[in-house]
Amino acid sequence: MLVGLFVIAVLGLAGFTWVTLHWSYSEGERAGYVQKLSKKGFICKTWEGEMAMVTMPGTVAEKFLFTVPSDALAARLNANVGKRMALHYQQHKWIPNSCFGETEYFVTEVRVME
Repeated sequence: MLVGLFVIAVLGLAGFTWVTLHWSYSEGERAGYVQKLSKKGFICKTWEGEMAMVTMPGTVAEKFLFTVPSDALAARLNANVGKRMALHYQQHKWIPNSCFGETEYFVTEVRVME
């Protein structure tokens, strides 16, 4: 009986995690200058980045923190750090563990703006 409840709890948590990673709460695009991208974590290494979004020259930049789930996408971002880019993202709410990323914004596409 106790083992059965434990198995149900573990399966429930695994199912909930799968849903939060595969269901997108929102998606959109943000443009700015990627100023930081690093692989972080002790056990679970994830690519975490920071983009400065500037509306007008001379104004204070708003920071957009994001996670990059793909090594290939992270390499493309890393090659263009400091350039103006548009990042397409998906927002995944209620992810139960930071092993999947420190933020809820997962970048799915990168477009370098010339």
